[in-house]
This record gives sequence, structure tokens and C-alpha cells, in this order.
Amino acid sequence: MLIQPHALQHWIDHFFGYGSWNSKIWFIGYEEGGGEQPEEVAQKFNYFYDKHRSARIATLCDIRELYQHVPIELDGSKTSNYKTLFEYRFDKRSALHGSWKNLIAFVHGYRGKKLPDLLSYQKDFFASRSSHEALIQLYPLPSPHNHAWYYAWLNMPEFGFLKSRTLYQQHVYQHRIKSILNNIKTHRPEVVIMYGMDNINVLKESVQEIFPAAKFKMIKAVKLQTPQHHIAELNTTRLVITTQIPTLRHNRVESGFDWEYFGKMVGVES
Repeated sequence: MLIQPHALQHWIDHFFGYGSWNSKIWFIGYEEGGGEQPEEVAQKFNYFYDKHRSARIATLCDIRELYQHVPIELDGSKTSNYKTLFEYRFDKRSALHGSWKNLIAFVHGYRGKKLPDLLSYQKDFFASRSSHEALIQLYPLPSPHNHAWYYAWLNMPEFGFLKSRTLYQQHVYQHRIKSILNNIKTHRPEVVIMYGMDNINVLKESVQEIFPAAKFKMIKAVKLQTPQHHIAELNTTRLVITTQIPTLRHNRVESGFDWEYFGKMVGVES
């Protein structure tokens, strides 16, 4: 299946993630996951274009519905028994996501609630329109964990900015970050966690353009408990920015943190 220019452009301009802007907790990742196979990418773009064709603003969609339209193309022991991403993450035989389990733990730590069965919560509630959390992406194009940049090979002269990841990020950053920050101002979530971020200083400058009174404080890491992070109050919203991701790096235990405890700490920091 070929990637269509109109669907690609619509995704870049309007896809911002999953859930609801009215959620109280926003998780903002660096970029959309996946992207190993062009068929998977094309299916995501086509679904979003067909479902949200009239969208003219930043849009969050239904992750379970979208995943039903995305077949699993990879051959591997983890995914060989699944036909779609929905089966892999939300159906009866679904597998627990390595990042989502820690984001779920953060939510319950922040809210002072007992941890639920993580897989059950993932299947039934995580990032749904009625849940506590929204799953948002700073950069929209699906990109695999190895950070390969496959879009350079698209034969679409009108998308010259896709020739490199750097050009692409420069092209979309201002629109994306302003849309996210303006939605923070409008919807006033309780807490926003930006994780896996590369350029903290640029993000701070962008925040202060929209929220001039924002002042950041850096909190040092506590090994195996909380990552180093930067925190600011945006009116009634607490913003947290960290370079760390909610998974182990290279499967090394010493690179992980207790995201339930992190949630509790964010709930009391000032």
C-alpha cells in the first residue's frame, strides 16, 4: 500500500495523538511509534484521513479504533499470533506495552490510587476518551525504536522537508508546540509530562512565549526512583519535562525509574 500525499499532509498537520484534550493527565512523547513497514504507516494515515477528514485543528483520535485498521506486518515471536495492532494491545490475548505500563503506574501514583492490574487497565481504559490520560506526540510521523528515517525515500517532491529528520523537525516544530501549548491554556489539564525530549532549552523558550510567567525548576534524579526533570506551573497546570523515557534503555535495569513513585512526587512538588 502506497502512502498518499493528501493523507500524509493531513496527518502531519492535524494528528496529535490519542484520547481527549479534556483528560486531566497528558503524556507527551517525542514522536509516534511504529513505522517499520510502509503498509502500517499508510494504514494509519488513511484511517485518520477518512475518519477526521474535516479536521482543521489539532486532533486526538480513538487509539482502539485506529489500531483495528492497522495490520501487523512484522514477522517475530512477539507479534506472529496477532493480525492487527488492536489484537496486540487491546484484545483478549494482548501483550503489556513496555512504556504504557509505567505511564499507567504514574497516573495511579499521581492520583494516590492503588495500582490496578496493568494489562487490564491497558485493554479497557488507557488513553481512551473517558480515561484520566491523553497520549500526545510532539512529532507526528511514526518512527521505529532504532530511529531509522525511512521517509527520505518517498518520491514526493512537494515534501522536500522529509529528506532528513532534522529538516522535518524544523519544519513542523513551531506549529506542533504552539498547538499543544494553546491546548494546555484552553483545557487546563492538571499535569503534563513531556518525556524523551531532546532539547530542553528550546522547549522552555517555547513554553515561555505562551506562558511568560512560567519559571522552571530543575529536580535532580534519584537513582532507580525519579528521573531528572524540569518543572513549571502554567497557571493551573503543572508541566514536567524530562529527557528520560518510561522504559529501560537497552534493557538495563540501572536505566529505569519507579514511575509510580515519580507520579507521587510530581503530585506534591512545587
